[in-house]
Amino acid sequence: MKCPLYVVAGLLGLAACQSHPSQTATTDLAPGASQQPASPAAVSSPGTAYQVYRTLLPGQADSSTLHLLSAPRSFEGATGRFGSYYGADSHPYTLQSQPNAAPDSVVLFTTSPEQATGSGGSSLYWRLRRQPGRGDLVGTVGGQLVRLRLVPTLAGTLTLAVRYFADSAAAFPQEPKSPKGRISLQALVPTGGPAAVHHALSASLLRDLRGDTLAGLPTLPLPAFYQQQRAQFFKDYREDAVASRPAPADTAGVGAYGIGLNYEDQTATCVLYQQGDLLSLGYFHYSFSGGAHGSYGTTGASYDLRTGQRLRYADIFRPTADARLPALLGRAVRALVGLGPTEPLDKQLLVKQMPVTHNVFLTNGGAVFIYQPYEIASYAQGEIRVFLPLSELRPLLRPGLPLPVANSVATR
Repeated sequence: MKCPLYVVAGLLGLAACQSHPSQTATTDLAPGASQQPASPAAVSSPGTAYQVYRTLLPGQADSSTLHLLSAPRSFEGATGRFGSYYGADSHPYTLQSQPNAAPDSVVLFTTSPEQATGSGGSSLYWRLRRQPGRGDLVGTVGGQLVRLRLVPTLAGTLTLAVRYFADSAAAFPQEPKSPKGRISLQALVPTGGPAAVHHALSASLLRDLRGDTLAGLPTLPLPAFYQQQRAQFFKDYREDAVASRPAPADTAGVGAYGIGLNYEDQTATCVLYQQGDLLSLGYFHYSFSGGAHGSYGTTGASYDLRTGQRLRYADIFRPTADARLPALLGRAVRALVGLGPTEPLDKQLLVKQMPVTHNVFLTNGGAVFIYQPYEIASYAQGEIRVFLPLSELRPLLRPGLPLPVANSVATR
């Protein structure tokens, strides 16, 4: 259960644009687009989009909301998509795109084990086609007909623009067979809404994109932040490449360097949930710097849209929650990893008792705890996300959270 916008069955396939002293290819554009000065307005980069849809899924009595984010998958220009959808219970499930050549076709599959189909845990597929005009999506979910209606963005209301930057550089610029390092950054930028909230939310998102653990730290504009990350990545990459460069006699053949020096660094932001005064995002990071495989993980983050401020674990939960959450998490995780109610956790996991992670985000129906690879399970088991409903969490939550009145917790 990942939030990788671009990782499908392995590594991101970036290509081509070499950067060296006489040729630089830093871009805030979709691959192949002509470069123009970045607009000061919060507008999406060409080739990217963030859209919200509503639909009645087969077998459901209440409508579901889908947040669909599109951005370049690679320098070749293919589009990757990440989706998060939820119904009346506000339990979020994730979708990821399958490459498809047809420009009006959208093929998604579920990455949430709760939505797997069949005894083998096969993915549930959404096979959709974009309709001309208003942009609705029509097709099938699990083989049954469905229509997703695009929710229009009202003038002046808060929404999100998608910004995308990417570049690559040769480890040894004078060698035509040189391995390359590749970096990409896809971020979300607030647009519209009350000025004070817009400003505070923009600063919060920039801090969290950088991985700050403290509020109030000064921020860099997004392009400057990307340039800083890019410069550091290429500096470290070339230093590593020089230190591990094989002898010239060992690099005569095509591909003689192997994949070990083809470093990658991906950062992407996805919408996990938004309703009322609550916004939850996922910050995904993937890094490969040699070895058997890369490392990745998603950090969840929730924001109070009344103030634009981040809601961290201590803002969400009472101090007494740490003592009660392990049992709740232990019960909920069993079904996700194929364990019965009384089977020990370490039959499938690396832990005997569920630890309480502070990597958590809110929905109007509960909270999702994200465990990155190796935290509680093997790399092969992927990222594990455990949803706990508000019916179990109410006594553990702090008052004043941006949740519906019916779900609010009385001050104690």
